[in-house]
Amino acid sequence: MSAANEALAALPARQERPRHLWPAAQGRRRRPRLAYAVIAVAGALAILAAQMGLSIAATEASFRVSELTAQQRELTWQKQELYDQVAGLSSPQYLAANAASLGMVINQSPTYLRLSDGKIIGSKKAAGYQSSVNALGKSAVSNALVEDTPLITDPDATIAGAPEEAATETADTLPPPITDGLPTPNTR
Repeated sequence: MSAANEALAALPARQERPRHLWPAAQGRRRRPRLAYAVIAVAGALAILAAQMGLSIAATEASFRVSELTAQQRELTWQKQELYDQVAGLSSPQYLAANAASLGMVINQSPTYLRLSDGKIIGSKKAAGYQSSVNALGKSAVSNALVEDTPLITDPDATIAGAPEEAATETADTLPPPITDGLPTPNTR
């Protein structure tokens, strides 16, 4: 191995590098280009403007949705009122009142026509001039939906009768005023 050591010793020795480094080219520093700065600022402003525009559009849309929801609620109430009016106008009480005002009477023994063969089933007698059932009498069920709706033949009359008749009826049916506390039933 001594021969190997001698060969290594014969090689030229390496030069040592200095411990501090210097830049390759020392010169004046370059200024950043103005165009890059303008593009960066313009891009930031464009993003900000787009964000504000989208925010305004979303806010406007939410107000429009709120307005349309309120309008839909109002239309739903109107639809319900119209359904109530149709239900009242198609009620048996209103139909009976209009039939009576037109001169129609209820027959005690009705007669039917069977369409399959044209045969008449029933008493085959016409109804009298007075109805056997008073459809609007005191025992009839009242209908608050059509109490104030005028009849077809007389716009001044309602199911309750003429306006002056209804006023006298309600005055007679009012309970007595309570002056000395609540009334109590008589007990033994």
